[in-house]
Amino acid sequence: MIDKLRALLKPMIKSFVAVGLVLTLIFAQTGDALAARSGGRIGGGSFRAPSRGYSAPSGGGYGRGGGGFYPGGGLSPLFWFLPFSGGGGGLFSLLIMVAVGGFLLQTFRRVTGGDSFEGDVYNPQVAIAEIQVGLLANARSVQSKLDQLAETVNTDTASGRMHLLQETSLELLRHPEYWTYAKTSTQQAKLDRAEAVFNQLSLNERGKFTTETLSKVNNQLRQADASPILNSTGELTTVAQPERAEYIIVTLLVAATRSLDLPKINGDADLRQALQTLGSVDASSIVAIEAIWTPQANGDALTTDDILAYYPDLKLV
Repeated sequence: MIDKLRALLKPMIKSFVAVGLVLTLIFAQTGDALAARSGGRIGGGSFRAPSRGYSAPSGGGYGRGGGGFYPGGGLSPLFWFLPFSGGGGGLFSLLIMVAVGGFLLQTFRRVTGGDSFEGDVYNPQVAIAEIQVGLLANARSVQSKLDQLAETVNTDTASGRMHLLQETSLELLRHPEYWTYAKTSTQQAKLDRAEAVFNQLSLNERGKFTTETLSKVNNQLRQADASPILNSTGELTTVAQPERAEYIIVTLLVAATRSLDLPKINGDADLRQALQTLGSVDASSIVAIEAIWTPQANGDALTTDDILAYYPDLKLV
């Protein structure tokens, strides 16, 4: 009886073992495909509003300095002597009307929010643009360029941030033969909200890799162990394997006080135009910038499965 039972169970046990092995292999491959990748990040900028210290304009104008009035609508001391200087009642009445009119206009603009000085200088509109480019892993020069920029560029200055933007854009423009995927997006926010929007976009991209092996933000350089990965023959494993495609993803985030109209990606011409538009932003308009790329460490690469899992919004170029 026992022998018969064993004979019946033996094929079933083999089937379960076979199924278990297949599931193990499937989940092992999926885990490898969706494994965390190394990444790099360079950035800098400040979302602080300009100082509210008053600087009187040089030109004339009522309530803004010049003429017979002090800045803010106050009257010059000379005004009080006008009735006694032979100017006549007509001039005195005219000055009173002008002063009252200027005060009422200034008050109305402040109450209705129409004061362009407050609205445009202290809390201006900020455009936040994102360009994401997927490159074939053969474009190792792009990684090398970003590594070099992390070591040399001063992200604590406006000129350094513009240099980072231009050099990253140029490096991508120089290698259209490696373009495979791309995406653009632009949104608007007031300065007091723009930092939160910018940080959310940055964290979303950085969250796709758990090991930030190279980081330089506001001129603070941090570098983790990014030792090359060697195979059994002692060779670097940075060359793409022939049986699978491998990729590099570069993300550019820019916040600027000027309009950033980027085209939607429907082909390589759109990507070229977007990179040229973003790369031409002047230093005085850049509020903040970040260049984020993955992988960063030698021997690391993104597979097609990684692209589908982490970057589903990318379009083929």
